[in-house]
Amino acid sequence: MILGAAFLPNPPLLVPAVASGAAGELEPLRQASRDALLRAYGNGTGRLTVLGPADTSAMHSPVARGSLSGYGVSLEVHLGSPGCGGAVELPLSLTVGAWLVDQALGPSTGAVGVSVGPDFAASRAAVELLAMAESAPLALVVMGDGSARRSTTAPGYLDPRAGPFDAEVAAALSHGDGEALADLDEGLGAELLAAGVPAWRAAGALLAGGSYDAELLYADAPYGVGYFAAAWTASA
Repeated sequence: MILGAAFLPNPPLLVPAVASGAAGELEPLRQASRDALLRAYGNGTGRLTVLGPADTSAMHSPVARGSLSGYGVSLEVHLGSPGCGGAVELPLSLTVGAWLVDQALGPSTGAVGVSVGPDFAASRAAVELLAMAESAPLALVVMGDGSARRSTTAPGYLDPRAGPFDAEVAAALSHGDGEALADLDEGLGAELLAAGVPAWRAAGALLAGGSYDAELLYADAPYGVGYFAAAWTASA
């Protein structure tokens, strides 16, 4: 059973050490992300599971680490446990997710991670995630950005389809519609550089059929990339 879900973006600029002097520009998104986490997991029940897009599908233990050294910052983040050990193996999406979880909920959540790659549907990670959802209460943290083609200064330049596509995502997030997330057009998402689509589809498949109180806390494209923060909690 899924008790709640927080949908968060994963630009590295969310981490102030990476953003440096521009850190204040994304503070509203940072705060919305913290609020989403607190609403989705505020009661501390259920196993926290962080999903994010990646090149390959894999499961990650709470001691797994991610690094932001590729962004000029000597910073490593543990996924769900500050204990020693753990490989530096988290993709960017889960690294930023781990940082946000630490900021909102602390470093000892015991969170596990799921990298969602192109091979996810047929992967062992998908089987293990479904088994977890069927055997114990879960709270999900779903990482992913919308289209990177929302403006002429966006990483992928302007595509007129980007706004309507992100509006479709925003509608699904605001209405707690797991089926709509599961049905997002993966091919169109790839053309629009919407990196979050694989993780949204995977989460949507788990959430489909459930009843959730949903709130969209943020939906904007400050750098020509669609960013969303939303919280879902299971309806009583």
